Amino acid sequence: MAKAPENTPTRLIYGFHAVSAKLRHAPDAVLEVFLTADRKDARVRKFLAQAETAGVRITQSEGDKLDALVGTRRHQGVVAKVDATRREIKLADVLDSLDENALILVLDGVQDPHNLGACLRVADAAGAHAVVAPKDRAVGLNATAVKVASGAADTVPYITVTNLARALREMQDAGVWVVGAAGEAEKTLYEIDQKVPVAWVLGAEGDGLRRLTRETCDELARIPMHGSVESLNVSVASGICLFEARRQRSA
Repeated sequence: MAKAPENTPTRLIYGFHAVSAKLRHAPDAVLEVFLTADRKDARVRKFLAQAETAGVRITQSEGDKLDALVGTRRHQGVVAKVDATRREIKLADVLDSLDENALILVLDGVQDPHNLGACLRVADAAGAHAVVAPKDRAVGLNATAVKVASGAADTVPYITVTNLARALREMQDAGVWVVGAAGEAEKTLYEIDQKVPVAWVLGAEGDGLRRLTRETCDELARIPMHGSVESLNVSVASGICLFEARRQRSA
């Protein structure tokens, strides 16, 4: 594998799922893998074979050094340095390349990287074509989010936009029906026709949809709640909305 220039911007990802997914989908972007020397199990042997096939340099490291490198002990003994200069994916790229009705998840200002990672994982499982989020007032795709996503950060396009309302209007111009999740909505998600191209918009933890985002949506819908809690975690709510779309489309 060719060595990247010394000034290449890099980022760290960690955990077997995240690093293995990067080796499968973009092996040229993996510059180096740091692996604890005390693991010799079958999972590690399989991972080493994958990395060696990709021509990636393996560096043995102590667990505490990996802890310090990524700021957590939840790295499972594997950390990768990857090229952070991959081409930025644009919303138009996704909309122009679809060969089926769109299914898009839009996150309006999610701040918690664990929630972002879980949303990416849900989006991958539901076959969503992209996850869209604003560049400002939202968590970036950091190492924690990538780890929680368990590889989905490299399988689902994550598109950041400067102006979320403008991005929603771009989807609408492309024939996508934009639905905002709101607890006070009259309709439930089961009353929404999701066989058409759909983008589900979910708000940040605690705050919900911002006013302009809410006003830009074509309609609002709620998840019917039958217990005592008033709201769901954004990743759980995302899964319910996206999988209802898949249920309707397979009916």
